[in-house]
Amino acid sequence: MAQLFSPLKIKSLELRNRIVVSPMCQYSSTDGFANDWHLVHLGSFAVGGAAVAFTEATAVSPEGRISPADLGIWKDEHIEFLQRITTFIKAQGAIPGMQLAHAGRKASTQPPWLGNGPITLAEGGWQPVAPSAVAYKEGQLVPTELTVEEIAALVNQFKLAAKRALTAGFEIIELHGAHGYLINEFLSPISNHRTDQYGGSFENRIRFLLEIIESIKKVWPENLPVFVRISATDWAERGWTENDSVQLANILKTKGVDLMDCSSGGNAANVKIPVKPLYQLSFATGIKKASGILTGAVGLITTAQEAENIIANSEADLVFLAREFLRDPHFPLRAAFELNAEAQWPRQYERAKKKRN
Repeated sequence: MAQLFSPLKIKSLELRNRIVVSPMCQYSSTDGFANDWHLVHLGSFAVGGAAVAFTEATAVSPEGRISPADLGIWKDEHIEFLQRITTFIKAQGAIPGMQLAHAGRKASTQPPWLGNGPITLAEGGWQPVAPSAVAYKEGQLVPTELTVEEIAALVNQFKLAAKRALTAGFEIIELHGAHGYLINEFLSPISNHRTDQYGGSFENRIRFLLEIIESIKKVWPENLPVFVRISATDWAERGWTENDSVQLANILKTKGVDLMDCSSGGNAANVKIPVKPLYQLSFATGIKKASGILTGAVGLITTAQEAENIIANSEADLVFLAREFLRDPHFPLRAAFELNAEAQWPRQYERAKKKRN
């Protein structure tokens, strides 16, 4: 049997295979509300055989959006349509997951098809916040440095968002600590220049993330998983390193985090990243071996055989796919055929199922 299609039990959940839909921004919301686009987008992946379908980075506050068109979970009114989505995903045998996020200093920008540029207050944008008043790059808005009281309020916003996610029917939450967004900004010395209890030492820089985890654990059931996505390295001098990620993994494991989703970059502008197939796999493998925590591999994984090798060689426990799912929402069903493995097909599609002789 192909190892890619072996089940994996995490807490009370059993994933039907090792293929996960990575969070992908859709820039298709109004006031944070999900709509038919999100239903069809996420629902197609569940129909296509994914084990877990994650929402895009979902903002815990209006100011935490990357753009005005981001998905949100900052008010109870967001729950109703999200319940429709999670009900459909579960009906297809998949598990709905929500990535909770705050964009930090990368907030208030245009969607990519409008240029990704900053939206000023005069243009209807909002003031970004961050651990320190340091812009991501020249031309971007300079964020306001968060006070200790504001940090405490943000921790509570993550807690309330987790509670709403549970009510909406999500069964996994992932904290977005990668790609230069708020949690990542606290972790990295490139973006965190604070001199109080949230800056300076490694222990201080991880404090915000640990407080969020402690807070959401008060409302998130013990039998449901919590993932954390990290940028395993900033790819920059004097930045966050893979060794930092291993150290963090060992701590998160004791705090009840079930899996680290291992991406990289996004917090330092104008760095050279050696992008190629599987270029981030070594982070998932290294963190898994050094800490024993479950890991997810992500980044230019595009073929069934690549995904199979990752699981068969114990290089990671889950494979997160993004753009390949956009190209083929039924990637798991195709991969099962290519690997001569069994996969659960929707009854409505079974007449199209190919079998090897």
